Order: sequence, then structure tokens, then C-alpha cells
Amino acid sequence: MSIQNRLLLIYTLIFSAAFIIFALIIYFFPSNRILAEIDNDLQTLADEVVRPGNFEMGPGGMVRVSIPEDLVTLRTASTFLLITNEKGEILARSGSLSNFDGLLDPDGLGEEPSFKLVTPEDTSVRVLSQPIYMENDTSRPLIGYLQVGRLISTFESFNRLLAVAMLVGFAAATASLFLAVWLTPSLFRPLDDIAKTANQITRADDLSLRVPYSDRTDEIGVLARALNQTLERLDRQFQTQQRLLADVSHELRTPLTAIRGNVDLMDRMGEGDPISLESIRIEVDRMTRLVGDLTLLARADAGGLPLDKKQIELDNLLFEVYRQFSVIEKPVEVSITAVDQVCVMGDPDRLKQLFINLIDNAIKYTPDGGQVMLSLSKLDGWAQFEVKDTGLGIPAEDLPHIFDRFYRVDKARTRALGGSGLGLSIAKWVAQAHGGDIFVESEVGEGTTFTVRLPAYVPMKTAVSPESETATKTRTNLRLPFRRQDTQN
Repeated sequence: MSIQNRLLLIYTLIFSAAFIIFALIIYFFPSNRILAEIDNDLQTLADEVVRPGNFEMGPGGMVRVSIPEDLVTLRTASTFLLITNEKGEILARSGSLSNFDGLLDPDGLGEEPSFKLVTPEDTSVRVLSQPIYMENDTSRPLIGYLQVGRLISTFESFNRLLAVAMLVGFAAATASLFLAVWLTPSLFRPLDDIAKTANQITRADDLSLRVPYSDRTDEIGVLARALNQTLERLDRQFQTQQRLLADVSHELRTPLTAIRGNVDLMDRMGEGDPISLESIRIEVDRMTRLVGDLTLLARADAGGLPLDKKQIELDNLLFEVYRQFSVIEKPVEVSITAVDQVCVMGDPDRLKQLFINLIDNAIKYTPDGGQVMLSLSKLDGWAQFEVKDTGLGIPAEDLPHIFDRFYRVDKARTRALGGSGLGLSIAKWVAQAHGGDIFVESEVGEGTTFTVRLPAYVPMKTAVSPESETATKTRTNLRLPFRRQDTQN
């Protein structure tokens, strides 16, 4: 059974049960209470009449009745009183029965008191018929009967009001159930449309489709937006996977083609050609780096690349990386503009790889005579490393994609420089794996700035000698000429 049908069944049961309970409460409880109050009033009046001393047996079996004046002259239009002898002959009646000759309840002259609803002359009267014994003692002779009654027209009006209330309640319950049955399908229609769109996406394998109702502000809108965000992410991942496969195939095909051509050339020449062998070595090295980078990223995605985190003095690590670039060909001015002493908890090998990738990337895209400026600072509990160059810059439309795998702004030029398009992806993964992130700002023709932020670690304080403070101050404004060569990206 669908959720819609289940809800309709639940609505029906709830409305039916509520109406039945409402009807029972309305009909029985007020009616019984009103009748009980009327019967109690009648019994009180009867007890006042038949109390001892009001009846005396006279000569010849005659009965003298002594009733308070206010009861004898009872002239209210809604209360009646009459007294009969043991034969049912009327001995006295209230003034309100002056035009009435019969008994209020001819069938009520019995040995036990009784309440009965009678309708003399189409008028509803609640009547109490009670036998009267001498001195109010049931063991003494019966001397007559007492009947007291009260009009219950107000009770009948109340009953009619209850009937109307039940009819109104039934109509309201029916209308509510009808509205529930009518509105429920319309409320579930967006879910049906979303399910149809999802099935269409599954059948057509078209992740570009989006489910409707994403502009709504209710739960259905939240669901639609969540599904669309999921579809957008899946579409982006699918496109990335397709581009990854195409780029990997292209990257591997190029060195393989070069290796095959050089091998064929040496085969025709009958001896090894030093130039061809060098070309083969370069292409093999390039393939090795590519496969290594792909393996690293694959292990990182699978969560199988653990980090050997320890306390690291990031400034010492930066200087270690700085010294490794001393063999670069082609003059490029690299400088460390500022270095603060800052520690982090991290994997030194991975952080070193991050520094190398960013510095290498900056050097590749900095023309001859340009500058690459490095800085390390501590800011609000973060270690901030910046690599700023005066290179070509990155167009604004390419900035959101530069950390994607195999994404290159100028593919032909980057391949000529030895890059594979994985260096920045690895750098971003390393930064995020250490609880930080990497950001980029760039203007075409003016240069690019990469900023890495990592959580700073505050070690226990130790004594600092004046010599170490002097050494720290000398770590600023270092400038060395570098010459560029093909390095890892």
C-alpha cells in the first residue's frame, strides 16, 4: 500500500473515531445530567409534601392533608403537584393544574416510586409518582399517592440542539475527510514528479536533468534542492572521470609514441643513438612521474594513504625546500621575503611535496627576469605560506578549475614544460589532509598568489638564546638566482 493510501486510511479512521466519541459525549453525558437534576428537584419537592405531620386520618377513614400554602398555590407554569387517595381520586392539586382534570401519570399509581416522561396534551412532562403511607411508614396503611411533575421543554430544546450539533459535527468531519482525500494526492504529486524525473535520469543516463520544485521553501523544496545538488555533484564527478580517462590516455600515448619512434629508428640504424636514448629516458621519467602521481591520488581517494604526523618546524622545512631549487637553469629571481617560526602537526614528506609543487609551478609560469616570492607567517592560530609570482597569471574563468586533475590553462605549453596537470591537485589534497586549505588569487599579466593555511601547533615554551633570535631575524629578505629546468608539477 502506498504512503498516500495509508494516510487516507489513517485520516478516515481518525475522523470516524473522533466523531463517534464526540457524539457519545454530547448525547449521553449532558442528557443524563439534566434528567438527574430534574429528578432530584422532583424528589425534593415530594419529600417536602409527604413529610410527617402533613397527613392525618379522620373519622370514617377520611384523610386530612396539611400542605404548606406555597406548595398548594404553586402556579409556576413548569411545575405541577397533585394528591390522590388510595383509589386514585384527586384530593388536591396545585394552581398550575386548575384546568387539568386527570392524573399526570395514570399508570404511576404503584407500590414503588417511579419517574416517567409523559406527554399530556402534547406537552412533555417529567413525573414522579410516589405512594403515601401514614406517618411516612411503609408498614402503615396506604393513604394515597403523590404526583409531582415538571415541564421539560428546555430539555427537548437541548436535545434538538444536541442533534443539530451532531449533524454539524458529522458534516464537519465529512468535509474534513473529503478535503483530506482531495488534497492528499495534490500534496504527493510533487513527490511523484520527482520520482518520475529520477527514473528518467536512471533510464537515460542523463545527469544533466534536474528534478522540479527546487524553488519551493517547504520540505519538498529542500528534498528537490538536495537531489539536484547530488545530481550536480555526480554529473561533475562523471565529467571529471571522463576527462581523466581521456587525459590519462593522451598523456600516456604521447611518451609511448615517442619511445616507439625512437626504438624503430635505432632498429633501422642497427645501433643505439644517444639522442634517441636520451629522448626515451626523458619520456620514461615523465611516465614514471605521471604514474606515481596517479597512484598517490588514487590511494588518497581510497583513504589508503596514511599521514605520518609529527611536530614540524615549518620554517626549517621551507628552507630545506628552498635549497633544493639551487640547480634550476635559466635565471629566475626567487626570494624569501619573510619567515616566522611556526610549528604544525603534519607529515614532513607530504608538506615538502606541497611546497615543491607550488614553487615549481610558480617558476614554470614566471618569465625570464621575473620574481617568485615566498613567505611564511603565523596569523590567528594558522600557519600561512604564500607563493607569489610575477608570471603570466590565470584567467578568471580558469581559476575555479585549476585544482582539478589534468586541468591546464595552456595544455600545449604546460606539456612542453613537463607538467602533467596533477601537481596542484596533489597540493590541495595535502593541505586539506592536514586540516587546512589552499587558495589562489591571480590577474592575467600581473602574476598569481597561492596561499596555504594550516593549523598552527603551539609546543611547550622553551628558553630561547640570543643567538637563536639573531638566527631567526636573518631568515628574511633572502634572494638567490635560480635557473629553471623541467621539474615535477
